[in-house]
Amino acid sequence: MEEGKLNEQESLKLITEMIGKAKSSYHSNGTGSIMWGIVIFFCSLFDFFKLQFKFDIGFDIWWLMFLALLPQFYMMYKNGQKKNFVSYEETTMGYVWGAFGACVIMLMFFNNYYRPGHSESLFLMLFGIPTFITGGMFRFKPMILGGIICWILFAASLYTNLKINMLFMAMAALFAWLIPGIILRKKCIREAQL
Repeated sequence: MEEGKLNEQESLKLITEMIGKAKSSYHSNGTGSIMWGIVIFFCSLFDFFKLQFKFDIGFDIWWLMFLALLPQFYMMYKNGQKKNFVSYEETTMGYVWGAFGACVIMLMFFNNYYRPGHSESLFLMLFGIPTFITGGMFRFKPMILGGIICWILFAASLYTNLKINMLFMAMAALFAWLIPGIILRKKCIREAQL
């Protein structure tokens, strides 16, 4: 066989491997969703209890989100090292979630400086955008539903107080990221066992 030419079996094997790499390159294992779902859920519930029982810990619990970036960057780095193929969808999702992260950080600083009322409602609205886009792009109904739930909670939060809105934030984290992440993780484990 001459170098560079493949027979039918080798060609079929190469095509099958490339399809497998393309599939695995954008199938999330759910770890990121689970991690962010837990962080947002915890911070929201902590703020609810802080408001309910009137105690202070001396710092804003939401700054824990910056600590959560460390494992996120580590996972992204490790994941990138394993891949030799990046799909269009994966690149697009990187930009969508990157823009989301930048907006969340800007909104946090804006809130810290201006202290507007009902700013937590804006977070609920913002949470729905990348979640809905990701669900739609990958035809993953739990995330589509999670994005819609975020927007419904946004509308409801306009008529409730901060304490209740912290419960809405916890619900948003649960339905937008934690539950879909667990579903993705189970699917990933099932596919790895095949």
